[in-house]
Parts: sequence; structure tokens; C-alpha cells
Amino acid sequence: MSASADGSTRPRQTILFTGHMVDAPDRATPRFPAARVDAAARRIAAVLDDIGAGPQDIALTEGAAGGDLLFAEACLARGVPLRLLLPLEEREFVAASLLPVSDGATWHARFRAVVDRLDEPPREAPLVLGPLAPGDNAFVRANLWLLQSALAFGADKLVCICLWDGGGGDGPGGTRHLVDAVRGAGGRVVRIDSGSL
Repeated sequence: MSASADGSTRPRQTILFTGHMVDAPDRATPRFPAARVDAAARRIAAVLDDIGAGPQDIALTEGAAGGDLLFAEACLARGVPLRLLLPLEEREFVAASLLPVSDGATWHARFRAVVDRLDEPPREAPLVLGPLAPGDNAFVRANLWLLQSALAFGADKLVCICLWDGGGGDGPGGTRHLVDAVRGAGGRVVRIDSGSL
């Protein structure tokens, strides 16, 4: 990271990640089955290498089981400073975004291992942004929070890597929502097609 005129450090690029969680065992239509995890990890690592990700950058994601944690692990392996922005308080996040998937206990352990290597603890939206307003969705708010955090360094620095089948989400605040928001803000999107792994 380089120092700006006011003495603060500015990343060379801001790398934002969004993507599918690993499928739950009872998912009716497979989207990101556990059998594709290793292939996804290789593709995410290759994209990070292609964009030259390293210690001079900053990475942002939520930390859910699947693409988020594969990205987090790959960033840490390359010395990329990583921030996790959780849509919920950590206990609720674990229950909603780690444990329900195939082999949820293993994903929870991987999450803990990532957290143990962070320079700062995960940021929890309810604590940073305040209580969720009636009618608002925690995952929509988290996507916008991720984007606003990334844009703080400039849209010209923003690269969004997404692990995405190109379809709609299971509910509000999914991968498509954040990808569309990044494109609308002028950021670059690099898509890994989860259907082609």
C-alpha cells in the first residue's frame, strides 16, 4: 500500500469477493456442490495471481462457507490484507452462513482459522452500522456495506471477483445483487462460472 498526502495508506487495488455458498445437502438444484470446491479454489487462486494480488492490496468479503472462505484463504496465502465484514453478529453468521452447508463443521473450523490470522477481528454489521431497520434485509445491507467500503479507496481501484452461475439468488442480497452494484459503481468484475468448474 502507498501513503497518500494525508499519511494514510492506500491500496494498489481493492479486491472484493462475492460468490455462492457451498450447497446445503438438501439443495434441490445444485449450484455449487462440495465436489467443486477444490476446482473453485484453484480458479480463485489463478485470478488472484492474474491480477497480481499481494501485500499492497486490500481484500474484502463476508466469510461464508464456500467461495468467500476460499478467497480469504487464497488472499492470506499471498499476504493480501483481508477484512471480513459480517452481515450479522458472528454467532448468527455462523448459524446462517457456515453450519447449514455440506460439512458445515469443517467450514466453521476454516472460518476460525482465517479469523485467527486477521490483523483485526471481523466487523459485524449490527455493531458497526446499528440495528437493522424494519423491513430491511441484512444481506442486502451487507453487500452495500462491502461495496461502500471498497469504493472508499476509489472505483478505479476496485476489482470484484465473483464465483457465480449467472442466475438469480435464493433471496435478497445474493451474488447478482452485489455484482450489479459493483458494475453500476464503475468497478471491474471478474467472473468465475461456478457451473463450469
